[in-house]
Amino acid sequence: MDIHNACMTIIYKRVVTPRRAGTAVLLCWLVSILVGLTPMFGWNNLQRLRDNGSLVTDDLVVICQFETVISMDYMVYFNFFGWLLPPLLLMLVIYVEIFYMIHKQLNKKVTVSHADPSQYFGKELKLAKSLALVLLLFAVSWLPLHILNCITLFCPECDKPGFLIYIAILLTHGNSAVNPIVYAFRIKKFRTAFSKIWKQYVLCRDSVGQLPQRGSQRRQSTERRLRHMDDDDDV
Repeated sequence: MDIHNACMTIIYKRVVTPRRAGTAVLLCWLVSILVGLTPMFGWNNLQRLRDNGSLVTDDLVVICQFETVISMDYMVYFNFFGWLLPPLLLMLVIYVEIFYMIHKQLNKKVTVSHADPSQYFGKELKLAKSLALVLLLFAVSWLPLHILNCITLFCPECDKPGFLIYIAILLTHGNSAVNPIVYAFRIKKFRTAFSKIWKQYVLCRDSVGQLPQRGSQRRQSTERRLRHMDDDDDV
């Protein structure tokens, strides 16, 4: 491995620690909760529905439709322009830079720990393509809904088929179901982990002991200690 790649590996290990990774995941969940629950804090069409008589006396909505109960100002300005589009564009720029750097390394005559550089960076390219596919599926799943929301907000007189909004909503929900499948088929480590979890917790069998059981590490440590004691006695 050349000096540049070795330095980048060291920096990555120092920056991306388990604690920081866990903190990043926690922050992502907190942001998702904040953005998702914002309409429940008052940014919705409840008052407008009351004013036009669309509510019965106990405040139950007679016609519960997505575009009726959710404010399009919230969906377009806050949700789309504020929390979805900027990260999507940023990730796009990052992946373009990643592909550029990998192709640049593949075209250079470098050595990677006495191994074939094309094989090393080929694996990196495959991983980058898998993650880029996840980003592409995310864009395909979420952009239709937000584009329809923009049409609803900026062009109220525009006529669009009602079934399109339901298809767009189904796409957003389907994105969460597709990601594990993509990870499993494209990334070997994920595929192996999913296989172990399936065998252990769904099929309730672990024939080769691939997953650790509760207390198994302590038991294995005790067994190793006893074996060492037996070896000392034999000597």
